[in-house]
Amino acid sequence: MKLHDHEYTPDYPITVRPMGEISGFPVRPGMFDVNGALPLPCGVNFTIHTHGGTSCELLLFHRGEEEPYAVLPFPESYKIGDVYSMIVYGLNIREFEYAYRVDGPYDPARGLLFNKNTILLDPYARAVTGQNIWGVKKPQHYHARVVKDVFDWGDTKQSTREMSELVIYELHVRGFTRHPSSGVEHKGTYAGLKEKIPYLKELGINAVELMPIFEFDECMDVREVNGKRLLEYWGYNTVSFFAPNTSYAASVEFNREGTELRELIKALHDNDIEVILDVVFNHTAEGNEKGPSFSFKGFDNNIYYMLTPDGNYYNFSGCGNTLNCNHPVVQQMILECLRYWAISYRIDGFRFDLATILGRNEDGSPMNNPPLLKTLACDPILSNVKLIAEAWDAGGLYQVGSFPANHRWAEWNGRYRDALRGFLKGDCWQSWDAAWSISGSGDLYGGYYSATNDNYAGYNSCVNFLTCHDGFTLYDLYSYNEKHNEANGWNNTDGANDNRSWNCGEEGETSNPDVLSLRYRMIRNACAVLLCSRGTPMFLSGDEFGSTKFGNNNSYCQDNEISWLNWDLLSKNHDLFEFFRFMIAFRFKHPIIRQKLPDAVCGMDAIHTHNINAADVTIPRDARTLSVSFAGYDSEKGEDDIIYLSVNTYWEDVEISLPALTHGGAWYLCVNTFGDQYGRYCYPEGQEVRIDGKFIMRPRSVAVFTVKKF
Repeated sequence: MKLHDHEYTPDYPITVRPMGEISGFPVRPGMFDVNGALPLPCGVNFTIHTHGGTSCELLLFHRGEEEPYAVLPFPESYKIGDVYSMIVYGLNIREFEYAYRVDGPYDPARGLLFNKNTILLDPYARAVTGQNIWGVKKPQHYHARVVKDVFDWGDTKQSTREMSELVIYELHVRGFTRHPSSGVEHKGTYAGLKEKIPYLKELGINAVELMPIFEFDECMDVREVNGKRLLEYWGYNTVSFFAPNTSYAASVEFNREGTELRELIKALHDNDIEVILDVVFNHTAEGNEKGPSFSFKGFDNNIYYMLTPDGNYYNFSGCGNTLNCNHPVVQQMILECLRYWAISYRIDGFRFDLATILGRNEDGSPMNNPPLLKTLACDPILSNVKLIAEAWDAGGLYQVGSFPANHRWAEWNGRYRDALRGFLKGDCWQSWDAAWSISGSGDLYGGYYSATNDNYAGYNSCVNFLTCHDGFTLYDLYSYNEKHNEANGWNNTDGANDNRSWNCGEEGETSNPDVLSLRYRMIRNACAVLLCSRGTPMFLSGDEFGSTKFGNNNSYCQDNEISWLNWDLLSKNHDLFEFFRFMIAFRFKHPIIRQKLPDAVCGMDAIHTHNINAADVTIPRDARTLSVSFAGYDSEKGEDDIIYLSVNTYWEDVEISLPALTHGGAWYLCVNTFGDQYGRYCYPEGQEVRIDGKFIMRPRSVAVFTVKKF
C-alpha cells in the first residue's frame, strides 16, 4: 500500500484495522472520548466536537505550507452526538500539520459564525506551528502539530506545601533574562530561566509564578511608536490553552513539544521551587466582532463566548470578548486543560487572571455557587494544586474576601496592596486596614487554619502583595507620583491612575543622595512588612535589586529595556538584594509569621495590634505608628516564637515601648530599615541587639524584634 509517496510498511502488528479509505488514507472511527490529536502506533487519532456545525473536515498540511495537501471529510458514521473522531493510518507526525474546517449556519444575530472556508485551530492542540521565532509575523492561519507527550519525571513527588509556606516570585519568562546583562546563554527563554535557578536559590524564594506561557501571538497588534516596535509582550491574549508558547524555547521542537519547559520545571522542582502558572480563561485572542475567527468562533461561537441577546460580545475582560466559563462544554475544556498541565507538566498551582469571570453565568450575572469553581476545587487530580484567584474583573465585579469556594481557593489580596501602599507612604487614615492586613486579613478570611474545609482557610486563602506585573515596580512606587506610559502610544491614558505611590521628593531619576536614601529605605520598609505579614507573600521579580520600568505602570507592549530586568542593578544595589534575602530567610526561620502555633508559654496573645505603647492595644484611627505581635510555642525548637513588627510612617522620631516579658527573656532587634551607625539594616542570628523596653523608631522606618532567653 502506498500513500502519497510515503510507503506504508509498519514494523509492528496492527491490532485495530482500518475500516475504509478517505482521500487515499486508510481510516476508521476513532476514540470519541479523547479530545485533540493523539499519536498511536498505527497513525493518529483526531477528535473534535461542534454543537452547531453540520459537517467537519480534517486538513493536513506539509510543514510550513498554507494550502492543505489532503482534505478528509468526517463521515456521519464517524460522529457520535456532537463529536467527530477518526483514526488516520500511516501518518508520520514529523511531516505534517493539521487544522479543521466546519460548515454550518451563519447568523451573527444568533451568535452563529460558521464558515466552511475558515481554517480552524484545534482548541485542544498541544502545539501550534509557525510560532517559534519571537517577533516574527505568524502565518495567515494557525495550524497544530501532533506531539508525543513523553517525559521522564523520575520519582519526583508532588509538593504538599500549604499556601502560607510559600514565598512567590512573579516573573516574565522572556523579560527575566532577555537583557544583555543577564549573563545567560539562552536569553529570554525557558532555558535561560533554568540557568538562573542558582540565583533563585540564593535569593531564597520557593515558588515562581510565571506570567502566561500558553501559546500567544505577540505580533497580533504589532505597531510602532516613536521608532520602537510594540508587541503583545505580556501574553494575556491566548491562542491555545493546551500548547506552551514555542517562542520561549531556545531550540526548535517539532514533535517533542514542551521538552525544554518540562526540563525547566523539573530543574525547579529538583531545587525545591514550585511552579505556578498565570492562566487566562477570561478571554481569548479572537477578540470581539472585529477580531479574527481562527478557533472557538468557528467551532461554536455562541457556546465558547458570552453573547448579548443580539449576538455581540460581553466584555467583562476589557479585551473584547469573555469566555463563557460556566457553559458545560467550556467547563469541561478548562478542567481538561488544568488536568493536562498538572499531569503532563507537573504544575503546582494556577493563578487565574480576572477570576471573577469564572463565576459569571452565561448572561454575565454573578453566580452564588459557580459550578466551574466548585468543579476545580473538588477535582481529585487538582486536589493538591494551588488555585489562586485575581478576585475582580474589568466589568466591576470585586470579590476580594468573598470569592466563591474560598475555603479551597486563595486570592490575590487587593485590599492588602492598597492599604499598605497608602499607609507606608504616610496615609495615616489607612492604619486600621493596614493593621488588619499585616495580621492576616482576618476580617476577610477568618485568620485560621481548618483541616475540615479542604485544608484552606485563613492564612492559606490570602496572597499578600505590593507589586506585580500590572503596575509600578517597587522602586518606581517610590520614584514616581504619576504613571509615565507615553511610550505605549495612548497619550498616557492607559494604565491605573490609583497607584498610591510617592516619589520621595523628586519625580523619576535623580542623583540627590537624600532622595535616593529615602527611596531605598521605603523599599526596605515594604519588604520587611510584606515578609512579616500573615498570608502568602508575593513580589515582582527585580524588586529585590531596584528594578525600574521608568514610571511605566502598564508595560504590556514593551519588549525592550522598559520591561527587561537589568541585571547590572544587582551589583549596584547588592545591599538591597541582601536585605530581601535576609527577610525571606527570617520568615522561614519563624513559623509564627506563617501560621498559628500553640499558645505561647510566656502568656502573650497569639496575635495583637499595638499603639506606640505596647500595652495599649487600641490603635487610633489616624495612627502614624503601629505594631503587630505574633506569639506561639514552636514545638520543634521547644521554645516560644515571638515577633514584634513596628512600622513608623511619621517623618520624625517616635519612641515606642515593647510588651513586658513576665516569663524571662529579653527583646532583641533583628531588623531596622533606617540603619545603624555601621550601615547595618539587619542582624543575623547571634548578632541581634538587645533592647530594654523602649526603642526609638527613626523617621519612616520599620523595625522587627524577637524574644530570646537570657
